[in-house]
Amino acid sequence: MQTGFRFAHFSDAHLPLPPGRSGGLWALAGKRSLGLLSWRRKRHAIHRPEILAALLADVAAHAPDHVVVTGDLTNIALPDEFERARAWLEQVGSPDQVSVVPGNHDATVRVPWDIGLGRWQPWMTGDAPAEGFPFVRVRGPVAFVGVSTAVPTPPLLATGTVGAAQAARLEAVLADLGRRGLFRVVLMHHAPILVGRSPRKALTDRRHVQDVLARGGAELVLHGHHHCNQIGSLPGRGAAIPVIGVASASAAPIGRGQAAHWNQFTVGRRDGAWRLSALVRGYTADGFRTEMRYAMTYERHDAATWS
Repeated sequence: MQTGFRFAHFSDAHLPLPPGRSGGLWALAGKRSLGLLSWRRKRHAIHRPEILAALLADVAAHAPDHVVVTGDLTNIALPDEFERARAWLEQVGSPDQVSVVPGNHDATVRVPWDIGLGRWQPWMTGDAPAEGFPFVRVRGPVAFVGVSTAVPTPPLLATGTVGAAQAARLEAVLADLGRRGLFRVVLMHHAPILVGRSPRKALTDRRHVQDVLARGGAELVLHGHHHCNQIGSLPGRGAAIPVIGVASASAAPIGRGQAAHWNQFTVGRRDGAWRLSALVRGYTADGFRTEMRYAMTYERHDAATWS
């Protein structure tokens, strides 16, 4: 489909850690120390800034109407990381052009809002500025609904939680946007389905969130977190809701891990029904290349169909 509203999705940038012991030894206590060890042992070789830069250049070359980033800009949630990530977001695009939700690495430990996630507030603020999470940004025919699943967890766990209060607001927001006839895209770091067999990285209240999505309605859910391309679905109101994850935006092709990817989605209408098409771009030694194209038509009363 050549016309329509186009938006890019990537996730898990994992920007390089600042040099030195930012904040002193006290700042690296607890779970941060494990994250620092992981970064120094292997993650610094996986998450490469030059690959992330190449991805951003490829995204810019496709000139999407909007960009969405589903978390994990940082590694161990140091204040310096949040500040450096803000500078990086300014390069990605203006707050009006880019929407962000936080990930579990962005909540490695509790950080005061003003020196933590608050640094990114312009990119996480909805059309109604005081609404918090979930925030809503309407761009063309699309309503982007940003959900936070980022909560501090004990060592060795990378779970996320939406929480009852946010889930209740999410259901009401989705229902209202559905009545307005908008294409609803839910943004969250953790998948609302179980990816893989281990619950160690799962959304703890995913069954409740699944019920919320089924009742409130949505046309698409985008997530990151698992560093792999993934396509699943959930029951929705009249049609299945696609649940699509993407590999890390900075990942080098090392070992069995999946190299960096990003997805471009195009939303349009055909014969009175929504149509979604996707372009999957993956990193190779020669730069980013198109690996796959697929499309989905949302029928009015029947199950959605893929092609």
